[in-house]
Amino acid sequence: YRIDPFTIPLEKKTDLLLNTMETLHRQSGIARSSASLWARRDRKLFVSTEGSRLEFDLLAGQGECTATALYEGRFASRSLNTPHLRKGYELIEEADLLREASRVAAQAIEKVKAPAVDAGQYDLVLDPEHLSLTIHESCGHPSELDRALGYEANYAGTSFLTPEKLGTFRYGSQHVNLVADNTEPETLAATGYDDDGVQCQQWDIVRDGLFVGYCTNREVAPKIGESRSRGSNRADGWSHVPMVRIANIGLEPGSATVDQLIADVKHGIYIEGHGSYSIDQRRYNFQFGGDSFWLIENGRRTHMLRDVIYHGITPEFWNSCDGVADRTARRRYGFITCGKGQPGQSGWMTHAASPARFRQIHVIRGEGSA
Repeated sequence: YRIDPFTIPLEKKTDLLLNTMETLHRQSGIARSSASLWARRDRKLFVSTEGSRLEFDLLAGQGECTATALYEGRFASRSLNTPHLRKGYELIEEADLLREASRVAAQAIEKVKAPAVDAGQYDLVLDPEHLSLTIHESCGHPSELDRALGYEANYAGTSFLTPEKLGTFRYGSQHVNLVADNTEPETLAATGYDDDGVQCQQWDIVRDGLFVGYCTNREVAPKIGESRSRGSNRADGWSHVPMVRIANIGLEPGSATVDQLIADVKHGIYIEGHGSYSIDQRRYNFQFGGDSFWLIENGRRTHMLRDVIYHGITPEFWNSCDGVADRTARRRYGFITCGKGQPGQSGWMTHAASPARFRQIHVIRGEGSA
């Protein structure tokens, strides 16, 4: 990191937040606003009976603002979330919350006044922030080997990606390449070594649509004949037992531009950001909302929609992917509240993606899902 957030005067941070909220409220129709900054430093010493001695000094940060608009008894929110990354205060300066606040407020008002979606089949173009949650829930959790073996079940279920599917199961289309990379700088799971003392690595979860890899630790890797852990054993503190956690899993870029993805859609929806979601106990049947939605007609984004929820079956959904945007559109979004275990722990990981297109996905109207 370049700028230690803990050296920034508190007054400077609070001024930024208050000015951001003031800007959000300048738009007529904004009923509520919020803004926050978050930073955390972890210092950790790892010592093992095998002779390892590892010292860690890890920093992460994030910022966000949200505007909630009220119109004719309805409300809708629009948010800007900087990604959780292992960066310093430069992350906040790059995001420029104050400059973006006017756009966030205007889109909140546009969203609350937008027509509700008509249920039906749509082509979807999903942005990287939205995809980060889809990847997390429908690929990340089912690729945890302890879930696939049935060792983890009570908290969020097991996995449909059972070991006999490894190397043979068609998870997605040929456009779908999902790579675990705990070595990429600034990502949350890139800690150098995991809590087994195993060095962080890069490996494939899905290659050309085929399911080929799990997230593992030293305990479970031998159960599928692997001689080495993938280095995904992490605990959220000294008092908790490390367990298999999701890696930094990302969707590899394709070759199209975002405009090209949209141009080939006659009837579809462009979705940004996170919303409500649910997924079954095997990570197989799901539904997702989002933060903002735009109708696509004849290759052009036309106007905003509200109350959009899509649902599907994980392998059917990923097999409907027929295009991923190029590396210039790639973005990274982190998670710091991934729950697992009893007693519960929070895991950290980052999911990167470029926008991707999915054909003929079933969309329903979720009343009040804004």
